[in-house]
Amino acid sequence: MSEVHLRDCSDAGSRAGHLDAAVSTLASGQLVVLPTDTVYGVAADAFTPKAVASLLRAKGRGRQMPPPVLIGDVRTLDGLATEIPPAVRDLVAEFWPGPLTIILTAQPSLHWDLGETHGTVALRMPDDEVALALLRRTGPLAVSSANKTGQDSATTCAVAAQQLGRSVKVYLDGGATPGPVPSTIVDATGAQLRIVREGALTAEELGSIAPELLPENQPHDEVEAEPEAGTAEHDSAPDEAGDGVSGSADDERGGAAQP
Repeated sequence: MSEVHLRDCSDAGSRAGHLDAAVSTLASGQLVVLPTDTVYGVAADAFTPKAVASLLRAKGRGRQMPPPVLIGDVRTLDGLATEIPPAVRDLVAEFWPGPLTIILTAQPSLHWDLGETHGTVALRMPDDEVALALLRRTGPLAVSSANKTGQDSATTCAVAAQQLGRSVKVYLDGGATPGPVPSTIVDATGAQLRIVREGALTAEELGSIAPELLPENQPHDEVEAEPEAGTAEHDSAPDEAGDGVSGSADDERGGAAQP
């Protein structure tokens, strides 16, 4: 733990300086750990392929498990995704910021490389003051749960530092997170919305806004119940912190995994 410095973001007065350091670090292509409303996540600039590769390497995972993308404003949805169903707009209006990850078709003009996404992206807007403050300054970030693949998600910054060490340049400590329950992941790339992983939000809660997500209206295949961090990571379902599913939902869809 002596190898890394945890930046205490609990005090609003000193938080600005820590966010400045995080913004600079991300712009230089290095990694930042940040709190989310599920678990801690490790973030990279979504539009810097080398940074995303560093994120995957730090976690010990490959391109077949792309990270989800966290955003700080609902309006960013249209800049990153296309073919957005009206039901998805209703869901994000109700549950963002919050523990809901949506897998959508990515805008084809985007110059990024999140891994083997198959043309999709997993998006989430986390309900965490520190995360949102950072995202509103940096724009979209590729975020996976801040743990080594196969290990437990981190609900404190100290645990994230124990696992990731000096592979991360800046650690933003926002205190213990509400985890480890991951975000709920909804796949909106098919003919019908489908719950890929049920997490903090239940099918009934989502179904109150989008009836096609009620259990009786869902396909009969099994719904995944993965941990989170992006989500539970997201090592098996999309990342939680990001919650991850970008494209393949690492965590989410098996691929993308976010706090």
